[in-house]
Amino acid sequence: MNKIKITIYGAEQICASCVGAPGSKDTYEWLQAAIGRKYEDGRVEYKYVDINKPTNNEKDFLFIQRIEEEDLFYPIVFVNEELVAEGIPRLKTIYQHLDNHGLTVRS
Repeated sequence: MNKIKITIYGAEQICASCVGAPGSKDTYEWLQAAIGRKYEDGRVEYKYVDINKPTNNEKDFLFIQRIEEEDLFYPIVFVNEELVAEGIPRLKTIYQHLDNHGLTVRS
């Protein structure tokens, strides 16, 4: 079984268009807890990327540039290589993508 990688791009400062929404780091922790309650998450890897901190990872660097150029709302959530949420993530949407990747629901 392949690992599923969930990557959250965000910043300590809340997105200007997302005032009143939880911060990116809070969303990262909330997603880990929510996914862990619903799924057997031994196949899931989590990664948080702070868009305001330097990175040596070229893929992250290029995506951070895209966030700035396109004024994307953060946090931004990827399941593997697919962008599944921007701004305020919806669990239902993320769960659908996890189901599509064959993640097992807890019994």
